[in-house]
Amino acid sequence: MHFLDQAKVYISSGAGGPGAVAFRREKFVEYGGPDGGNGGKGGDIIFEAVAGLNTLIDFRYTQHFRAPRGKGGSGSNRTGAGGDDLIIRVPIGTQLLSDDREHVLADFTKVGEQRVFLRGGDGGRGNATYKTSTNRAPRQHGIGWPGEEMWVWLRLKLLADAGLLGLPNAGKSTFINAVTNARAKVGAYPFTTVRPQLGVVTHRDREWVVADIPGLIEGAADGAGIGDRFLGHVERCRVLLHLVDATGDDPVGAYRIVRKELKNYGAGLVDKPEVIGLNKIDALDPADVKKLVTKLKRASKAEVLPMSGAAGTGLDIVLDRLADAIPSVGISPLKVEAGEAQAEWSPL
Repeated sequence: MHFLDQAKVYISSGAGGPGAVAFRREKFVEYGGPDGGNGGKGGDIIFEAVAGLNTLIDFRYTQHFRAPRGKGGSGSNRTGAGGDDLIIRVPIGTQLLSDDREHVLADFTKVGEQRVFLRGGDGGRGNATYKTSTNRAPRQHGIGWPGEEMWVWLRLKLLADAGLLGLPNAGKSTFINAVTNARAKVGAYPFTTVRPQLGVVTHRDREWVVADIPGLIEGAADGAGIGDRFLGHVERCRVLLHLVDATGDDPVGAYRIVRKELKNYGAGLVDKPEVIGLNKIDALDPADVKKLVTKLKRASKAEVLPMSGAAGTGLDIVLDRLADAIPSVGISPLKVEAGEAQAEWSPL
């Protein structure tokens, strides 16, 4: 199943059913009078967050959602049946944005969370409700109130405990493959990761979720490359693992580029706890690794952990630091399988 983290959909709640115009006509009953019932209420549009989903792909093919309208009233003061509510199921971490994307209308962060987003219209009044002492046989009735409609954007921000950051080819996919059950694509060229990947780490008898997003480049916060689109997926992470390629031309400069993009992006990313890993040390001499660690410590003013995702060097120490930064409350609300979502599902 392909990953999709944003989609635009049209939603419309049901209109109320019309009231009835009817009169009681029974044998041996004099002065029957009006007995038209009210119309039924239209169906609501309800959004529900469900577990096991991490993509909005189905909303690419189903973009219009209309709740049914209420049924009309009938004689004998019978109220029409209400329209069924339309429940739209979305992954945990989904936000509903206004059509102009300027306002967050709803945010679903818990399993089973529901919200009545658009309320169905009320049913129209039957003629029995119009009867008065001076109007004994009314023939007017209500046609039912219209429902609500609007276009909204769905934006998915994956819920993960740890988020992986770094320039392209920093070794993020290799790391997540090494420590989780994920199977991310790995290649000797930039941007092998074109969509976020999720994996579950088991360490210290605990489990937590790691998210790998596409690599950032300079100017990403202003739209360069593809990583800026996915930075929203690490907004909810408790800790960030910043991987720096030790074999790059300027590891210290690479670190500074990513930190600058986090600052420019905003949303508090630059203030999140950060673990720095100097990756691919298996390709360098120990003396060169020691020099790079010293330089990176001086630039970041933080602990730098030498490691290699490919060789498995230093991974336990990195996982220890991540575990220390993640509250011991168990796995995130998002229960995931490795990589992309595998479950068959429908938004309805």
